[in-house]
Amino acid sequence: MFVKENTVSAIKEYFFNSLKDLYPKLEVESFFHILCDYFLGYSRVQVAMSLDKTMSESELLKFHYAIKDLKKFKPVQFITGTQFFYDNEFKVTEHTLIPRPETEELVDLIVKDNADLKGSILDIGTGSGAIAISLDKALVNSSVTAFDVSKDALETAKVNNLAISSNVDFQYQDILKPSYNGEAFEIIVSNPPYVLESEKELMQANVLDYEPHLALFVEDSDPLFFYKSIIEFCKLHLVSGGKLYFEINEKYGAETAKLLSDNNFSEIEVIKDMQGKDRMVKGIKNKTT
Repeated sequence: MFVKENTVSAIKEYFFNSLKDLYPKLEVESFFHILCDYFLGYSRVQVAMSLDKTMSESELLKFHYAIKDLKKFKPVQFITGTQFFYDNEFKVTEHTLIPRPETEELVDLIVKDNADLKGSILDIGTGSGAIAISLDKALVNSSVTAFDVSKDALETAKVNNLAISSNVDFQYQDILKPSYNGEAFEIIVSNPPYVLESEKELMQANVLDYEPHLALFVEDSDPLFFYKSIIEFCKLHLVSGGKLYFEINEKYGAETAKLLSDNNFSEIEVIKDMQGKDRMVKGIKNKTT
């Protein structure tokens, strides 16, 4: 590792020079400040005020290994093991997706729609627990349950549940072969796998090489495969008048809305994310006669 001197300024220069040909400048700057916070406990303001501070060999080595990982396109969240989501810090691992801004939009939609809810919520395919825990913290009069087919992901979610002081009931369930026989829910939400296998070649290496494919991809031949299984589950376990919320592939807004319409849902909406892409679908389960 070639650094002119053991100062924050020198490691910053080396960091930027090492990564400038691989990432946009603003992204490199973001990485640097995330790692300064993680390795040194410095905020952006403190970094600016500490450029002449001498760093220890141990601190320099941490940046050295982080640069090596970033050159391999390892997500910075997997270097720190954390990601902020809806005002809380979540542990993330190779067994969980990194929670994304569009999923925060989904959580925010549910919170705004149901501010006074006193009922039960289910998150299907919870991963790190980001949706379930965020809803549990925001909708304090409700109870939240969360399913996942990955036992490793559930372990991570349970660590987050404890660390963030939430009270989600995490359960191992395969939504394709569910064994759940409890009470019905007022709200069911899911961000299921929706990236087509054919879209792999369009994805960046930091996603493709590090995040769990189980939670990402679906066969091109049946892109709504998981949505269909969740709707079947809703027939038994979502109350009449209950609400269903999905995060979706932007290509399939109309098709997902029709799937809900064909299965006894009404007041269906396709909602765009902040990038103007179809990203969420919601509907209300009609009362059966």
